[in-house]
Amino acid sequence: MTQTAFIYVQHLLGTGHAVRAAAIGKALVARGVEVTLATGNLLPPTLDTTGLEIVQLPPAKSANAAFSRIITLDGDDIDPAWKEMRTAATLKALAAKPYDLLLTETYPFGRRQFEFELASVLDTVKALDKPPLIACSVRDILVPKNELWKEEWMADKALAYYDRVLVHADPDFITLADSFPFAHKVENLVRYTGYVMRAGDRPEPPEGDGEDEVIVSCGGGALAEAFLSAAVDARPLSRRAGDCTWRILVGHNISEDDFQDYRRRAGEGVIVERARPDFTGMLKRARLSVSQAGYNTILDILDTGVPSVLVPFAQATETEQAQRAKALAARGRVVVAEEHNLTTEKLAQAADDALALPRSHHHVLLGGADKSADILMEDLKARG
Repeated sequence: MTQTAFIYVQHLLGTGHAVRAAAIGKALVARGVEVTLATGNLLPPTLDTTGLEIVQLPPAKSANAAFSRIITLDGDDIDPAWKEMRTAATLKALAAKPYDLLLTETYPFGRRQFEFELASVLDTVKALDKPPLIACSVRDILVPKNELWKEEWMADKALAYYDRVLVHADPDFITLADSFPFAHKVENLVRYTGYVMRAGDRPEPPEGDGEDEVIVSCGGGALAEAFLSAAVDARPLSRRAGDCTWRILVGHNISEDDFQDYRRRAGEGVIVERARPDFTGMLKRARLSVSQAGYNTILDILDTGVPSVLVPFAQATETEQAQRAKALAARGRVVVAEEHNLTTEKLAQAADDALALPRSHHHVLLGGADKSADILMEDLKARG
């Protein structure tokens, strides 16, 4: 009998959560599992979801970097009526067929704003005569909470409901304990998978695109205005990279008006275009990468070995990207430019410093999607 899996993902600003969820889903499909991916926000247009059944839940996103307001795509605050509608939609999707596996991305180690929905999901599946295997999928670094009790709540929730915690990291590089003080409580549930690369075919860029260029990228682009603004004017100030093309890839979350403004500002030797699915192929040819320090972008940088400037997203209380960038800088792999005091001059200097670094491959454990699928298949087999 074909096994079935229900994957729940809610991304609020960046797209990394959805990218990882889709990659794991596709790895499960390759092992003969029917996978439903339920998404609480619009999936990025560059994401390959071939083979997955997509369920679009009523979408929501964060209004700001502090994640203090969750809003609809129309900009309205979510209210009790919306929460009731969203919960009903998720439970309806979950009830469409019997599932052998329920995988929640991030939760319970984040996304407490959606406890109204996910508590109902967990209680519903736990009450079934034959509950599914319940697992969660978390990235390498968690966002610390101001109140310690919230972090202990995460561990207790995992112990009460979950059979497996997949941590998508290389434990020789970063461990769960580095960003989660109660990692010891869930140690028996945790398996490290290595880092999860993007799923799907990666098209090769047209001939010449990316060749000896500086590739500037910002993922989905939410709240990347200061970074992009500095990058658009940096080329003439760079000693080592002022003679090559700077290609600035603007995320699809950036408004069309802002996108056109960057295009108008672009000087000689600067190309401004939307983010492309052949991004990794261009990095392989590039002289330099300039980017934020999101999970997926870092993997592309490590995979291609391109010298890199990282401008970790650090608005509000965000520390995840800064921790990741610091770990790579300590290994001599990247140059870090801090976002809070970023200027065009500082970004150009960082580019010059990064170009003094050797092109190399940092040997970090990859293959996280396949390893995750293998672990989950072993767990399902053990349940009988």
